[in-house]
Amino acid sequence: MRYKILIVDDAYINRELLKEILRDDYDVLEVENGKEALEVIEKEKGNINAVLLDLIMPVMDGFEVLEHMQSKKILDKIPVIVISGETSMQIEKKCFDYGVSDFIGRPYKTALVQKRVQNMVNQYVYKNQLEEKVADQTAVLRKAYDKLQQQTKMLEKRNQDIIDMLGTIVEYRNLESGEHIQRVKGYTRILAEDFAKNYPEYELTPDMINTIVSASALHDLGKIAIPDSILLKPGKLTKDEFEYMKSHTLRGCEILDSMKDDWDPVTQRVTYEIARSHHERYDGKGYLDGLKGEEIPVSAQLVSVADVYDALINERCYKDAFSKEDAFHMIVNGECGVFSPKLMQTFRNVRTKFEQFADGLE
Repeated sequence: MRYKILIVDDAYINRELLKEILRDDYDVLEVENGKEALEVIEKEKGNINAVLLDLIMPVMDGFEVLEHMQSKKILDKIPVIVISGETSMQIEKKCFDYGVSDFIGRPYKTALVQKRVQNMVNQYVYKNQLEEKVADQTAVLRKAYDKLQQQTKMLEKRNQDIIDMLGTIVEYRNLESGEHIQRVKGYTRILAEDFAKNYPEYELTPDMINTIVSASALHDLGKIAIPDSILLKPGKLTKDEFEYMKSHTLRGCEILDSMKDDWDPVTQRVTYEIARSHHERYDGKGYLDGLKGEEIPVSAQLVSVADVYDALINERCYKDAFSKEDAFHMIVNGECGVFSPKLMQTFRNVRTKFEQFADGLE
């Protein structure tokens, strides 16, 4: 299948140069101003896979095109790469504020254009396919639940089905090993069972532990709403990128809110707590809400330690794996943020169980 690219530039020579670069790999459409571009986008609907946009044009300039695409949420589905001789920092910032995917200044290198277009098209095709799959699966699950909602014995199974499905989507979206969810669930159970035994005041019954363990699968649900350019970026995120990444906690809650009629109240509450608060820290220096101490739900506290431990001992796109010993000391010494003293004592208690569980998965 050949993807389709729309070139928007008032200069004939610029359009011809870009066509020559891209024609071997893509079907290329071209227009000479923003008004014609919007007409083609409307006509082609979902058939445009990327737009290469100039800024300075007659009739309707590039910024007007971006404003229209932003207001219609078209930028969520079609990546826009600005190619312009206007390369000041202010111009670039304005473009990215609108939501463009990339900015290439003139003069440019052929290979650079080819690679950036290829990367952006592939990312958005993958993202759109995944979002369609999420929507399809969610629709199927909603329909199935309507048939089962009167059957009390099936409700618990239904909740687990939803969690497993969304958790699997998160794993594929995040391009991790596919075992991260199961590992976090395992560490969460080990922690919760020891914690419940030593601190009965938290009233962690076996049923509640099962709920927390199941819900832990969705701690990073909101990452399906994070752009690939941030989520899959190798190396350290910029300050702005990290701030955007932090929003996955809120976006996860928004997804859960949209499905609130599909959950029993306890599972919904615990899943929401974990999705929103698993990056909070006991000293109030975490996020999303800056909760401090026992303001942080115990469900989120448990999953937070499990998630951090698993992240440390496994390789990620932005880091190498730490040893189990190093990971243990990094957590208890506060290098990954401050955790509850009671939780840290529990972590010390179950250190061997954690390492045995990790070894069993290798």
